[in-house]
Amino acid sequence: MQISTPKLQRRYYPLVIVFAVLVLLMPRTAKFNYDYKKGTPWPYETLVSQFDFPILKTEEQIQEEREQAGAGVIPYYKYSEEVVSAAVRNIQGLDLGEFNNLRPAIVTRLNDIYTRGIISDGKVKVDRGYADVSENLIYIQRNKRATQYPRTEVYKVSDARDQLVVQMSKSYPSVNLDSLFRRSGVYEAIVPNLVYDKSMTEVSHAESADYVSPTLGYVRADEKIVSKGEIITAEVAQMLDSYKQEYNKVFGYDGPRILLYLGNVLIALALVVILFTSISVSNRLVFTDNSRYLYLLTVFLLAAVVTFVMERFAPGLMYLIPYPVFALYLLAFFRRRVVLPVYMVSLLPLLIFDGNGMELFVMYLTAGVVTIRTFSRFSKGWLQFVNAAILFGVELAVFLGFRFIDAGNISTWWVNLIQVFVGSMLTVALYPLIYLFERLFNLVSVTRLNDLADTNNPLLQELSAKAPGTFQHCIQVMNMVDTVGRALDANVALLRAGALYHDLGKMRNPLCFIENESTSPGAAKYHSGKTPMESAADIIRHVDDGVAIATEHHLPDVLKEFILSHHGTSSTGYFLNKYLNDGGDPSQVGAFQYHGHKPVTKEQVILMVCDTIEAASRTLKEFTPKAFDQFVEDMVGAKEKAGQLEDADISIHELNVMKNVLKQYLQQIYHGRVAYPKRKGA
Repeated sequence: MQISTPKLQRRYYPLVIVFAVLVLLMPRTAKFNYDYKKGTPWPYETLVSQFDFPILKTEEQIQEEREQAGAGVIPYYKYSEEVVSAAVRNIQGLDLGEFNNLRPAIVTRLNDIYTRGIISDGKVKVDRGYADVSENLIYIQRNKRATQYPRTEVYKVSDARDQLVVQMSKSYPSVNLDSLFRRSGVYEAIVPNLVYDKSMTEVSHAESADYVSPTLGYVRADEKIVSKGEIITAEVAQMLDSYKQEYNKVFGYDGPRILLYLGNVLIALALVVILFTSISVSNRLVFTDNSRYLYLLTVFLLAAVVTFVMERFAPGLMYLIPYPVFALYLLAFFRRRVVLPVYMVSLLPLLIFDGNGMELFVMYLTAGVVTIRTFSRFSKGWLQFVNAAILFGVELAVFLGFRFIDAGNISTWWVNLIQVFVGSMLTVALYPLIYLFERLFNLVSVTRLNDLADTNNPLLQELSAKAPGTFQHCIQVMNMVDTVGRALDANVALLRAGALYHDLGKMRNPLCFIENESTSPGAAKYHSGKTPMESAADIIRHVDDGVAIATEHHLPDVLKEFILSHHGTSSTGYFLNKYLNDGGDPSQVGAFQYHGHKPVTKEQVILMVCDTIEAASRTLKEFTPKAFDQFVEDMVGAKEKAGQLEDADISIHELNVMKNVLKQYLQQIYHGRVAYPKRKGA
């Protein structure tokens, strides 16, 4: 016996999976449950340390000490005997002309200079910038032993050349040594024998300068940290920060583990309940579309996974996460009224579990709200970078707001600001993933709908060529549903695409429909000689043909629904009445009924009504506000009386708004024209 599961219950099964994943991801250690801020009183009971812990230096203090320790970088050189030997050989091979007798003296003096050492002119590049070696100590490694020397005890290449001339001038004052050395190549033979070792310089500097003790001291167990009502100074805040870090990372949870797990279960359950409620309140129809429902839960779970993983393994990079991109992932397939509450719930794990959760929650929530509003305008091509710049500006404003309140040292802000900037740019890099999600979940994004609504689309061009009257009708319906959709906060992109394709099937038999008939005198009429039932069958067939063409061209299912629902289950009234008036069998009225279904969504209702009104408005003979008012009321009333709207997700208020918008729209379309007076004497 097969047991069927009610659809009402199936919506809960994915929530169970989300709940289980949340429980598995949640921290296994206790949270430091004290909120405090510098300059405010400590609102809790006197806090006494439960264990020994080090007082950690702030980033500002560590940075300042590193800068002081790293002010003088000592370059590291290796003494090269090979260079000395090569230089001596080069000198001995030079042609000094009439002064060849000076060669032994030159070699002797040069050996003395090389004994002290020669380094290159200029500056050397080290890991923290540029250091002028003439103003610092240096290390010289000779025979595997490194010794520190004053810079003044070695020569630069230029100094060595000058020193050679000075020493030789004492013995040979009558010889123009500078000219001789330049001409014969002695100067070129003098090269550095102290070879700069960048890697050893950096290692040596790291050992001597980069290592800065991260602690200022220790607080012992049972020692008071802060008293109730005491103003939290910078020093007290530093102790509290250190205690919090030690508590979260080392001390952990000292109570019964079952209570910790139970707490995680209850928090995960609360998140799932809030998520489910937000979906129910914003749009219950999401539950009826399995693909959209699973996608929404996946985006929420993806945001939660990123939060928990980053908080556990890289808490210092939380500013780098482009959370607003999750809002864009939702916005691609859902209306704003669904996106905002679900996005807010996705940020709740930040608020609950991150040590800096309040700031991050406010920053990313503000950025997400702004992105939801601006992305529709800045979503194409390079304009996405404009949206990312706006996003960065919003996050920067919130970031600075919290920094000004904390009054922290601005010297360390740049690290977090770089993360915020990179995270903003990542929204552009990660946005194309919606096309993967679109394929995986068989959804239709706003971007794809806009592409489909482009009238240069080959399929729409084919419709325009084969059924020009129908195409113009679709254009008019598109403009009408656009106006109504904006007034009702409907999915306008979906409505525009649905309007353009709803009569797609008419291009297989265009002359069957009056808008495509030729107006030439004597032109044959399609329905001449046909029985009402035959004519009705040909007209009804455009719904089936439309679905077939849509399937052939791989149009989304959501557009096929517009084809099936734009006539609902109504009948071809003209031919049905003609059939009955001619004495037709009333039991055969089913042959005049369209092969579709009643509209379900608000968008399908809007298209059905606008399609009917656009077509029927061409029969109007009076164009007054009263006539338009009565006309719209009659058209919508007829749909309601026929039961075509009974399954639709649309309220009475929305129907009234739609009717008022349509009345105004018709008045604007069919407004009166000014009659131009004839010129006298013309």
